[in-house]
Amino acid sequence: MQSMTQTAIPFLLMRGGSSRGPYFKQQDLPQDRKLLEQVLIHAIGSGHPLNIDGIGGGNPVTTKVAILSRSSLADCDIDYFFAQVSVEGKTVDFKPTCGNILSAVGPAAIEMGLITATGTETQVRIHAVNTGAKATALVQTNGTAAIYDGTYHIDGVPGTAAPVTLNFTGVAGSSTGAFLPTGNVKDEIDGIEVTCMDVAMPMVIAQARSFGLTGYETIEQLNADSDFFAHMEQIRLAAGDKMGMGDVSESVTPKFGLLAPAKNGGSIAARYFMPWSAHPTMAVTGAQCLATCAITPGTVADNLLTRPTLAPATITLEHPMGTMDVILDWEQSSQSSNANNKNTFILKSAGLVRSARKIAQGHVFVPRTVWSGK
Repeated sequence: MQSMTQTAIPFLLMRGGSSRGPYFKQQDLPQDRKLLEQVLIHAIGSGHPLNIDGIGGGNPVTTKVAILSRSSLADCDIDYFFAQVSVEGKTVDFKPTCGNILSAVGPAAIEMGLITATGTETQVRIHAVNTGAKATALVQTNGTAAIYDGTYHIDGVPGTAAPVTLNFTGVAGSSTGAFLPTGNVKDEIDGIEVTCMDVAMPMVIAQARSFGLTGYETIEQLNADSDFFAHMEQIRLAAGDKMGMGDVSESVTPKFGLLAPAKNGGSIAARYFMPWSAHPTMAVTGAQCLATCAITPGTVADNLLTRPTLAPATITLEHPMGTMDVILDWEQSSQSSNANNKNTFILKSAGLVRSARKIAQGHVFVPRTVWSGK
């Protein structure tokens, strides 16, 4: 696959959960981080609202990238390095990870020959390089290849597919080093009460009614509310500093979330922001953080739900296109009502079931003036 003016890079286009993007082998990309940024920007087509000159889809959930290699860790099979490419900003953020994209890491690793399928179900132990978290994925296989057809449905994705079961460990404090990065279960920033929590994804979480919202708004209604976004960003920037993350004005983390009482039979209603637009469904990483906030005493989720008392328990998050279940296992040493007693709750693991599908395989091309290849 040669071109005089372009460099060909092998890739898989995969849907992972309710996100989509190219999956690459690390060995097929430049190792220099700045050069890697430029390659990904051109591959995705960042800089145009439709990503018209690349393979992105004009939305943050379709401009995500997974870079895979055999793991350097003895207890993991695959190293998964994530990149969030901006739709229009020509920037790449390597700080977060993405659980939806992780849903397809196991199948992609099998497709790439990085791991061998075994029997009817193949376990893939994944190291999320960006945050250090670890996950085990159970992929449906036929002995030699990943199976994509199945009867499992996830809200936000049409049709059904084979389930991919994910279990996450080591997600508490994975980005900032602390379950509660500010040291408090609640803080007040610019007149709004928030919980700053780091579980799989560092987040700033508030009650929707604190902003004069119901928490049941559609994505279109939220994205059209410029006053809310301006206020939210002001709080997010201040919270990022309080969480020890420094200036986060150019980073997609911490993310922002809103909670409200459940309306459709779930545990709690939630809206997730990426952060400059509302997520059309729910992020896997964000779901873990929001569900953990929901069951932790003293957080902004107080009085929004009846908390389960026995672990493990399933928390059903109501999002704009349906629901997402998160299975949480935790230890709690007391039911202390002290809002700043952060030592009573210890998260052990979080599990979800998603699905994945291989969409395309081939080469994506970038100008040789950007990268001439190996």
